Order: sequence, then C-alpha cells, then structure tokens
Amino acid sequence: MSEIYDIGYRHYDGPRLGRAHTTLALGVHSLRGVFGLGRPARSKIMPFSLAAVMMFPVVVSIAMMALVQQRLGDYSGYAVVMQAVIAIFLASQSPTVVAPDLRHRVLPLYLSRPVTIAEYVGAKVAAMTVAMFLLVAVPLTVMFIGDLLVDLPGPPPTGEYLGAVAMAAVLSVLLSTIGLALAALTPRRGLGVASVITVYLLSTGAAPMIFAALYSTGHDAAAAWAWLINPFWLVDAVQAGLFGTTQHIPEGSYPGGPVPALIVLALIAAAVAVLAARYRKAAAQ
Repeated sequence: MSEIYDIGYRHYDGPRLGRAHTTLALGVHSLRGVFGLGRPARSKIMPFSLAAVMMFPVVVSIAMMALVQQRLGDYSGYAVVMQAVIAIFLASQSPTVVAPDLRHRVLPLYLSRPVTIAEYVGAKVAAMTVAMFLLVAVPLTVMFIGDLLVDLPGPPPTGEYLGAVAMAAVLSVLLSTIGLALAALTPRRGLGVASVITVYLLSTGAAPMIFAALYSTGHDAAAAWAWLINPFWLVDAVQAGLFGTTQHIPEGSYPGGPVPALIVLALIAAAVAVLAARYRKAAAQ
C-alpha cells in the first residue's frame, strides 16, 4: 500500500489513487514520449514523419480503388511490405522509452515505492506496444474505411481486416519487447538505435541467404525455417497458419503447425526476462 511521508512540506489531502494509477501514469508518460508529446518540436519530427510515410500507400490505394473500381489493398501483408518503416520507428523511438531513466540513474526513485520492477517493465512495454500498434493499425483501419466508402462490388474484406489488426497487435508486442530489451542494454540513445536497427538488418539479410543455401542443397524442409529469423515474416507465418492468408515471402513457404506461434511466445518471454533482469541490475546500482 502507498505511504506518504511528512518531510516538512505541506500535507497532501488529495485522493490516494494507488499503484495501478501510478503504473498507468508511467505508461501514459512513456507513450507520450514515443511521439514527442510534451517535448521539443524536433522530438516529434521522426515519429510523425514515419507515421505519415505509413499512411501514404493507403491514401494512394484508396484513390486507385475509386479510380479503377477494383480492390487493391492487401491487409494481411501491409506490415511485411512496410517493415523497413516500422523497423526505423522501433529503432528510433524505443531508446526514448528506456534510455533516459537509465542514463540519469533515476530508476531507484521509481522503484523505491510503490512501483515494482514488473509494473515498471509492464508500463514501458505497454507504452511501446500501443505506439507500434497505432503505427500499423491506423493505416489498416483507414484502408478498410476507404474500402467501405468506395463501395466496390462484393462483400467487404472484414475478416481479412480483423485478422490483420489482430496480427498487428501480436507484431507490436513482439517488436516492442525485443526493441526495448536491446535498447535497455545501454543508456546511450545512439547505441540503442544502432543495436535495434543492426539486429533487424541482420535478420532481414540472413533469412534469404540461409534459405537459398539450404534450398540449393536440397534441404527444402529446413530452408522453410530460415524465413522465421525475421520477426515480420515470423508473424506473417502465424497469420498464414491461423487465417489462411497469402504468404508474403520471395519464394518457398512457411513451415506449418503451431511452432511459429510458439516461437513468438518464446521470444516475447525471453525479451521481457532480459528487460526485467536489466532493470533489476540498474535498480541495485
């Protein structure tokens, strides 16, 4: 339970909102920081520019649908197609969520009382997840609304849209936990940005190379697993398995079964564990 100490200042007579409100306030503060709200104008340039880039293909798609009277939007593959923009957003903004507290050594103040490490990590992950989800889900929603307004023949792709939004939530949790875990390893924002983007580039470049090497030697079954190195293709594999959507890889096919979904859960759990260990160590310093 929260306690308020009298150390010479005026007594606090307001409501005691408790730990849940403290955690919520920390999450909201972190979410505002991702988009640069309450910070100088230069902090808003990167997040809102990337959000605009994410919206641009949607606007073009809606205009083309109205012009040719044919459905052009690909809900299930939008995150895969725009993965470079999403990765840049993650790399540029995840250090803003975790680096300042580590750099200024204020974590012991947060954790003195009443916020626990689990609540602190949960607030940070939730804030980054909401930001990533908005980045992906808002363009999908605008595309779906545009599809309805254009009123093309046939039923609207409601099922594909809802499946894409659900997978956007899964992708947001996966990317946020991984990005925050990497960014929290250093209090320097620049190194945090570099570490996140380096891991993304390595996973993106390694997947097709490993696939090509295994496929060319006749190991077709093993080659299919290479695509799961990249988190975007990993979630796309889960989406294809759950909803039967088109697979968005250059060639081959994803491995079937529940294994891709289990890999997603394992990666999220591992990243959260790394975050908790990092903050536990920082709080002890």
